[in-house]
Amino acid sequence: MMAVAAAQKNREMFAIKKSYSIENGYPSRRRSLVDDARFETIVVKQTKQTVLDEARAKANDSSLECTILQAQEQHQQGKQNSARDAGLTEEEVVLQNAASESPEAEKEVVRAAVVVRLRDGMGSLGRILKAVEAYHGTVVHLESRQSRSEGVQFDVLVKVDMARSNLLQLIRSLRQTQSFGSVSLLSENNVNVKAPWFPKHASELDNCNHLMTKYEPDLDMNHPGFADQVYRARRKEIAEIAFAYRYGDPIPHIDYTETENKTWSAVFARVKELMVKHACSEYIAVFKKLEDEKIFVKERIPQLQEMSDFLRRNTGFTLRPAAGLLTARDFLASLAFRIFQSTQYVRHINSPYHTPEPDCIHELLGHMPLLADPSFAQFSQEIGLASLGASDEEIEKLSTVYWFTVEFGLCKEKDEVKAYGAGLLSAYGELLHAISDKPEHRAFEPASTAVQPYQDQEYQPIYYVAESFEDAKEKFRRWVSTMSRPFEVRFNPHTERVEVLDSVDKLETLVSQLNTEVLHLTNAIAKLKQPFC
Repeated sequence: MMAVAAAQKNREMFAIKKSYSIENGYPSRRRSLVDDARFETIVVKQTKQTVLDEARAKANDSSLECTILQAQEQHQQGKQNSARDAGLTEEEVVLQNAASESPEAEKEVVRAAVVVRLRDGMGSLGRILKAVEAYHGTVVHLESRQSRSEGVQFDVLVKVDMARSNLLQLIRSLRQTQSFGSVSLLSENNVNVKAPWFPKHASELDNCNHLMTKYEPDLDMNHPGFADQVYRARRKEIAEIAFAYRYGDPIPHIDYTETENKTWSAVFARVKELMVKHACSEYIAVFKKLEDEKIFVKERIPQLQEMSDFLRRNTGFTLRPAAGLLTARDFLASLAFRIFQSTQYVRHINSPYHTPEPDCIHELLGHMPLLADPSFAQFSQEIGLASLGASDEEIEKLSTVYWFTVEFGLCKEKDEVKAYGAGLLSAYGELLHAISDKPEHRAFEPASTAVQPYQDQEYQPIYYVAESFEDAKEKFRRWVSTMSRPFEVRFNPHTERVEVLDSVDKLETLVSQLNTEVLHLTNAIAKLKQPFC
């Protein structure tokens, strides 16, 4: 018994060492979906804070600090304003570093957006404009709105063209004025003002394949394949294929063994038996379509490429192979591009009806049918888009919403509760548990669902029931609008790029495109209303 406990402890220590894959050079991570989102950037944050503190100290000791002190003396603000002005923000550190590269870089005229919060109303606007003029800048855009901050009347966005050094002095000068609640630098065209990196094009998903090592057969003694050397070698073989995959490659063909196809056949027959009574109508409809096209057959496991082609024809979703359970941030990011990262390995034959981790049977039977449904595909993509640039805390909430909807969601259908979650539709034991009277059923509300702890080793004690897919999407959209991300994004299907809507020019282009679409729709309605000749 002591030997088993010691082995378990050593295994856990090894897995924890692998947690920070980027920092420590390992290809994998350990922890559950939500746990990973909670802890995945601790080391990055610590390193970043150290670098930032050093940069701030250096900048505060430079000539910029002298400029700030001179501005304080000129405005005679005293100790209160000195404390408020101590230290640089991240954006200013980046701007200061760019300006210090060379005399030319310091004097280079750049465009930046500054938000000033006015305590005393629009009468203070003139001070901003005079300050911009004093620092030899040009106002290229100006807009205001009523502020939601306490003690502030208006928020003013000023977009200026100005030399880098003067821009820093402008911000510092504005902060000395009591009429302004705060002054924030948002962006600057020619400097990578600090913003979270996230993939902008589908090809960049090649950098989003960090794994969690929870339930790996090499590490977890509770895994049914832990003592099976042949199975572990097979898993490694298939994982290497996924690691080698790059955007644009055809999805590698896997020659599944007789044992693997036998496992598929057993699960396929059970799912087909239970879905008629317990699955939502959208799932059943696509399942039948997959059978009609001979993609779903009992005798063999479908290839990801043929499934990907099927999804593309129906909803524009495609697949890319994954080596295992991805981190929450990486997995959700792929959904923004209508790409689902799917495993290709098969669960162990000794546990055909349950797997402690995703495998291709779970992906194919659980996720694929509903990804071919337009409404559900859109919902999945919206979760992915909401994750781009989100904070760690928001990723945690989004991954929890994903867990209780896409993985273990229930919905109402003609006064009956039906399953649409992939974790239910590919595991009949939990499916029967979920629709029974044993667990608690709650109405789906994203705000409360997002903070509900979930169970990833046993059956859920709580499930969330949506009135419909459309109702779930509408509630989700309203909830996402409250997130702290200071920008909006959209996916351009023509370029496979995610566009950040952070400028008037981009918005005007989008409005023009939407107007064209509305014109086509209006013309179509008018033609349909015309009487028959």
